Amino acid sequence: MAFQGPAYGLSRELLLKSQAKFDIELANQALNWVQAVTNTSFNLNNNDDNNNNDNSTGIKDQFEFAEALKDGIALCNLINGLAPGSIGKVNKMKTPFKEVVNCLHSLGGLAQKKGYQGPVIGIKTSDENKREFDEETLKKGRAMIGLQSGSNSGASQAKMTPYGASRQIIPG
Repeated sequence: MAFQGPAYGLSRELLLKSQAKFDIELANQALNWVQAVTNTSFNLNNNDDNNNNDNSTGIKDQFEFAEALKDGIALCNLINGLAPGSIGKVNKMKTPFKEVVNCLHSLGGLAQKKGYQGPVIGIKTSDENKREFDEETLKKGRAMIGLQSGSNSGASQAKMTPYGASRQIIPG
């Protein structure tokens, strides 16, 4: 959070809302997965504090997560780890960008669907479930009038008072 000034008012509310939605456990899982697939490690400032050898990142907040991925190099290496040769040249220029945890989990699920056999993260994207019905079942379906076809009852504005008109009270 070195480049972040103090937040006040709406900016502070949005910052707090963003921090509340950020799941540190999912972020650590995502970074550990990226490290496992790419066989690299992130040089984070807090790794000296942890001093552990279990190859886990142990980030503390969303700003450290963004710092680890902001140049995009790790993500390009991740794509090449999942599908070799997808990115021909990885740009090493240190240009910051913003990335979210959910994208890495989605990418992990898609990689599983495509047959990637390495470390996994996220939920595997479902496969197509095409169904074949016999002719009898199809005939039964055609005979039924569903509510989607519907009727026009209730769709009429008959006997409704137009907007802005005075209400007529007729003694009964």
